[in-house]
Amino acid sequence: MPGFLNPTDKRVAAENPDSVRLDKWLWAVRLFKTRPLATMACRAGQVLVDGHAAKASREVRPGQIIVTRCGDLKKTVEVLGLTVNRVSAQQSVLFAKDLTSPEEYERAKLLREDPILSVPRGLGRPTKKQRRAIESIMLGLSGIPRPQED
Repeated sequence: MPGFLNPTDKRVAAENPDSVRLDKWLWAVRLFKTRPLATMACRAGQVLVDGHAAKASREVRPGQIIVTRCGDLKKTVEVLGLTVNRVSAQQSVLFAKDLTSPEEYERAKLLREDPILSVPRGLGRPTKKQRRAIESIMLGLSGIPRPQED
């Protein structure tokens, strides 16, 4: 039948999608630099959709809240629109509304500027005493109880 467009045709879906794969949307609105990075973040459980861990193949729709962890930053966005093509940074605000609090940005900035275990270049390997202190700090940050010494 001439002029009939199949709604499952990729060209029609790309022009007016009802839903889009999560990894593709995260990449398209520039929350992740590459689509494989978005997929890996979903697999690692670093992406939540409406409070639930989501697979990369999950379909997203306008109005949903997405929380992603990108390094030290926990970014919260609301889906405003859908796109399957990557858009410019200026156009990404048409598809995603940033709900991340200013305190979260400040916290991430402080963590980047003042790392706990920064060591100036050129000091070489840590001594045994320094290594034990580093391990003690790392265990304290991870929440794992320290082993008791007799």
